[in-house]
Order: sequence, then structure tokens, then C-alpha cells
Amino acid sequence: MATARHKVETYSQGFDTPLLLSVLLLTGIGIVMVYSASSAIANNSYGNGYLFIKKQAISAAMGCLMMLGTAMTPYRAYRRFAYIFIGISALLIILTQIPGIGHSAGGASRWIKIGGFSVQPSEIARLSMIIYLAYSLTKKQEFIKDFSIGFLPHVIFFLVFAILIMFQPDFGSVAILGMITWIMMFVGGVSIVHLVLSLLPAIPVFIFVMVSASYRMERLVSFLDPWKYRSDEGYQIVNSLMAFGSGGILGKGLGNGYQKLFYLPEPHTDFIFSVIGEELGLWGVLAIITVFAVVILRGISIARNTEDRFGSLLATGIVTSLGLQVCINMGVAMGLLPPKGLALPFLSYGGSSLIINMAATGILINIARTGNHG
Repeated sequence: MATARHKVETYSQGFDTPLLLSVLLLTGIGIVMVYSASSAIANNSYGNGYLFIKKQAISAAMGCLMMLGTAMTPYRAYRRFAYIFIGISALLIILTQIPGIGHSAGGASRWIKIGGFSVQPSEIARLSMIIYLAYSLTKKQEFIKDFSIGFLPHVIFFLVFAILIMFQPDFGSVAILGMITWIMMFVGGVSIVHLVLSLLPAIPVFIFVMVSASYRMERLVSFLDPWKYRSDEGYQIVNSLMAFGSGGILGKGLGNGYQKLFYLPEPHTDFIFSVIGEELGLWGVLAIITVFAVVILRGISIARNTEDRFGSLLATGIVTSLGLQVCINMGVAMGLLPPKGLALPFLSYGGSSLIINMAATGILINIARTGNHG
């Protein structure tokens, strides 16, 4: 009887209610804000103002099921499928380049059309890479300081994904994946000398990628002085800043935003934070940042307090991924970073991002419940 009671306590201990409620709250707010930001565009382009909110609600429901499933699945089970996840993710990215299967938008081939929905394989690849790194860094812990064991294999896997994703092209996803890889290797114990030296060749590669595409250089120049280029490359940043400025402290009220009416590009995806700033004001922005802070801090706490190394590294990768997405999206919206198409987790329109991030949250919840035992 005592043994059975111990098993129940062990399984239920660490269930992270603040994390779960924060993610559900953000997802709910996201559905409302997606409708507010997209109804005019959807009605004008498709004759159906409810188009995007319907798809977002369906994605949210699927995300909740995925989060429940991963929260109930022992996270240690992912170790045996790490290479399978990597292989499937690479195949899906390759499929985006095949005519008839891949779907293009805005000059990029980043999606696979399935029915009425689009799947973005780079989102799946990010979580797959986190699982692989957590597994590999744990397995190689005894020789983690060796260049050929602790450093080189992980960099090779990253470079393979980086090359595949750049064919789409999607430099932002490559940059985030690179930062996740570097941070996880640092936390995993890889030689700091190898990690620091790896940054040296990254600098000329970054410069080459920037100058190889004129639109990237134009974005960078416009970021430095957006008001000078407000009619072309600085248009996004200027209208985003105008949205925040016109929102003031209390905002114009839900649904009363002006910049979303064909002025602010992609208001329901990349710049949904700007719509929040205009309609909900400074208090709304601070509230959203606070809820995200709860998610990030709970994720860091789970990573730090998990005794199992695989679970700790897995949590580290997930919270790093979420944190980077939040910081980059908000930074772009507020003119602190150069423009880059990247969803704001749980809030922006986009099924792949929402479902994958909710599934990753479920993994965090499972680590919190079972990571300190066994």
C-alpha cells in the first residue's frame, strides 16, 4: 500500500500549474487577437472575416491534445526515437522544395500543404534537434570535452539542417537553431574553447549570407534608420512603432486598432504584438510580457531542478527555443532588432508554431512531474 502511494506521489509531484495555465491563457488571448488583427484582411482577401480565427481555433484544439499527449508521455521515451525524429524532419524540409508538395509564399518555400492547412517543417526540425542534442550530449557525457565526440557531431547535424533550411530560404530559423545548438552544448559541458572558436567562422558566414541577398542588406540598413526608409524597407518597423505609440497606456480598445487595417504588414502573424500594443496599450503589453516571463522562468526552474541529465537538457532546449522566439519577435516589433518573419509563441497565427510549441510545453510538464525520479 505504501509502495502504491509512493508511486502516485512520484508521478504527480511537480505538476506545473502556473506553466500550464500561462500557456493556455496565452493561447486563448492569441485566438482573440488573431481575429482582431485578421478579420479585415480575411474579409477583403477571402470574403470571410472568420477564416483565420477558425484555423487558429482548430490549431489550438490540436495543440491542446498534443500538449496533453506529451504531458502524459514519459519524456525518457524520446531518447530511443531521437535519430528517427531527425530523419523525418530532414525529409519534410526536403519535401518543401518539391513542386506539387511544397508550398511557396512571399518568395519562400517553407511549407507543405496538407488539405486546407500548411505545415512548416522547420518548426518540427527545431524540436527534433532539441531532442537529439539532449540525447546525444547525455550519452557522450564521459567524453564531452573531446572535439570529435562532444563538439563535431552536433555541429555537423546543425550544419545539415542549416543548409536544408537555407534553400527555403529561412535565415531566421537557421540563426535560432544555431543559438539553441550553441547554448545546449554549453550547458551540456562541451569545451568552452571549442564553442568560442566556433564563433570565429560564424562571423564571415553571417556577413556572406547578409550581402548575398540584397533584401537582407536593405532590411539591415532600414533597421538602423527606419524613418528614412519609411516608404519601402522601413515600412514595417515604422508602422509597428506607430501602433505602439498610438496605443498609449490604456490602448484604443480591443478591435479598435488602426494600423492593422492594411497598414501594418502581417498583423496577425509577425506583428501581432504591435496590434496588442495599439489595442490593449502599455498595460496589455506588460501583462503579456509577464505571462511569458512566467513560462520562461518555470521552464528554467524545471531545467535546473531536474536530476536526470537528459530531462534537464531537454528542458533547457525547449525553454531556450521559446525564449528566443519571444525575444526576437518582440524585439522586431519594437524596432530593437532587424525585421525577421518569426511567430510570437502561442499568440501569432500559425498552426505549426502553435502545435509544436504546445507539444513542447507538454514535454516540460512531464519533465516537471517525473524528472526528479528514476
